[in-house]
Amino acid sequence: MYTTAALRRIVLIDIENIVGGGVSLPGQVHGAQAAIAEAIGQRDNDHVVVACGRFSVNVVGFEWAGPRRLVFRGGNNGADLELLDILETERVGDRFDEVVVVSGDGIFADVVSFLGLGTDVTVVSRPESCSRRLRMAAKYVLDLDYDPSVITEAA
Repeated sequence: MYTTAALRRIVLIDIENIVGGGVSLPGQVHGAQAAIAEAIGQRDNDHVVVACGRFSVNVVGFEWAGPRRLVFRGGNNGADLELLDILETERVGDRFDEVVVVSGDGIFADVVSFLGLGTDVTVVSRPESCSRRLRMAAKYVLDLDYDPSVITEAA
């Protein structure tokens, strides 16, 4: 398990990137949350931000366990753009000792690289879906053990 002694940590999660598309089943949320907790460890004082598209917001909002900030936006890369907005405008590097980006999308590479100049930045992603640019930009990269094809719901 991954641990660090950082005092304040923000965890920004693009849940649709982890589950491989839109979220329509509670099991997708539960599975993703468990895999993320296993990869980074769970801290009571983490500031967790979960981002999704507008068609996933009901399932994600109701099924994510524990405190979190839920952001959503419609359109292409809606969740990514919400997380980028937070990373670029909310002084994340000044407010947190550690930033964890749970996504494999290359759209985060530039901001991760910039934040990494003064803050520990970790990228967590399924290994097969992590952009090479993003891998190179982060100080740490953790592979997420989540197989989106095994999530099913009972009828």
